[in-house]
Amino acid sequence: MIWLRSLVFTIVFYAVSTIASIAISPLLLGKRRWVVRAIGVWARVVMFFLRLICGVKVEVRGRQHMPMSAALIGAKHQGMFDTIAPFALLTDACFVLKKELLAIPFYGWFAVKGGMIAVDREGHATALKKLVRDTQDRMAEERQVIIYPEGTRKAPGAAPDYKPGVAALYRDLGLPCTPLATNSGAHWPPRGFLRRPGVIVFEFLEPIPAGLKRGEFMKELQGRVEAASNALLAEGL
Repeated sequence: MIWLRSLVFTIVFYAVSTIASIAISPLLLGKRRWVVRAIGVWARVVMFFLRLICGVKVEVRGRQHMPMSAALIGAKHQGMFDTIAPFALLTDACFVLKKELLAIPFYGWFAVKGGMIAVDREGHATALKKLVRDTQDRMAEERQVIIYPEGTRKAPGAAPDYKPGVAALYRDLGLPCTPLATNSGAHWPPRGFLRRPGVIVFEFLEPIPAGLKRGEFMKELQGRVEAASNALLAEGL
């Protein structure tokens, strides 16, 4: 039954995404916020069908820590859904993503128009400086910038591998960093198409105050995100 429901959802997901991509394409000629809001509508539709077909609900915890204006969010990344739901949850979400994704038709066009931050992973110091500049620009627009410190999707329970990009942003922006934990990979895995029923939780944790030294900050961020994410997995929702 899970296999069949997952197959139906996958078909519906790509059908809805295709229709949405074509329908909102004219917005590429308009304002950035129009595109971001349209993506938010698409995200809500995806969440609706995810619940209807696969029995996967979405719960948000720590709403008192959920930023509503300019903010840096260091998030756990367990699957594709992590890049969908925040558009439905936050007021003006902005993701840090690898530049190769910009070459994908429609996806890349909406990412560029929506002001997402593309990073050249081979650019090293130059790429890091550009990441900081671009993020500062987004902060001036009062956006919530989401970065995945591990740089890629990790299966639930996999050993963490946090990269230094988030530390550079934290240092140069001089802002707190809001950790974001999740158990999404238990229901929308990083690989395969099975969607397991249950509750996907996004938990916003207490912000890490600005001003910590790099090592201290990285230890604090990884410790909080991993502990909270593992606790959510242990709940078996």
